[in-house]
Amino acid sequence: MNCALPLLIVTALLAGCGAPPKKDQGSTSLPPPKPPTASPRRVDKPIDHELRRDAVAELNRAHSSPDVVIRANAIEATQRSLGVVGADKILNGLDDKASVVRFASALAAGTLQIREAKPKLVALVDDPSKRVQIGARYALHKLGDTGLSHDLESYAIDPDPRVRADTVMVLGLLGEPSAIKILGGMEQERDPGVRLQVVEAKYRLGDPQAMEDLVVGTVSKFPDDQIVSLLALGSRREEKMSQLMRGKLTSDYVEVTLAAARALGMIGSDDGMGVALKAADSKDPRQRSMAALALGDIGRSDAQSALGKLLNDPDPVVRLSAATAILQLRAN
Repeated sequence: MNCALPLLIVTALLAGCGAPPKKDQGSTSLPPPKPPTASPRRVDKPIDHELRRDAVAELNRAHSSPDVVIRANAIEATQRSLGVVGADKILNGLDDKASVVRFASALAAGTLQIREAKPKLVALVDDPSKRVQIGARYALHKLGDTGLSHDLESYAIDPDPRVRADTVMVLGLLGEPSAIKILGGMEQERDPGVRLQVVEAKYRLGDPQAMEDLVVGTVSKFPDDQIVSLLALGSRREEKMSQLMRGKLTSDYVEVTLAAARALGMIGSDDGMGVALKAADSKDPRQRSMAALALGDIGRSDAQSALGKLLNDPDPVVRLSAATAILQLRAN
């Protein structure tokens, strides 16, 4: 798989790409698997409301960033962490000069079913950017206006792989079983990144073969395949995937262990907490960002100290990831 994954969401932007780990060519037997970093005992702590205010402030700064990717990720982060409370930011994003931000805002408006967004979404149906056109159709469908939803079939065969990838993503997010028919016609997709997106979308829609394909993806020789497959398997929150995910906590690639920790968090397990806390002190900002996101999905309130440190990180993506995670934490 190449590294030009057609993904918008923070996690995918952080995942990066890499070659498979080098093995000792002279070895005749595999060493025993190393144990994962142990998760600390849960210590329930009250939510620090000042820390939450600081996280909201960081999120607001990200919405005004000159970096379009940061602004787009701020929209997605707002959707995940604040929900409809952040509707004003999402509505403003529909007017952003950058198409990637308008696209993210359309997805957020549809996912949260923000009805006040409909006039702007109607205007974006004919946006100069095809990906924004796709996002607008997704959002309108989620708001109950399905008159243009059939257009997604034509976007699915667009010559641009990014357009096809965006289409596949929204088909998975729509949750409509009828989308399986469109996705089934893409089984011969020539772009490897789009092919993996097709598998993820089909899994979201309940296709059993797609689940098997994603399981195979978790043992790919390419770490970015493993990362995307693990996070996709977490999306349906199926506990039966937990054993597979725990096995990936000992991967030779830190990023893969963090994807496994986050996927476990998605299904309600904190077994990856130790892995995430260790990576929160990494020298690599990508790993610190992924650690923050994993801690957010794990959701333990005793992660506040580690996330508070990351909220002051010199890297803006790390700070945004930490802010998102802090706002996901809940006291037990």
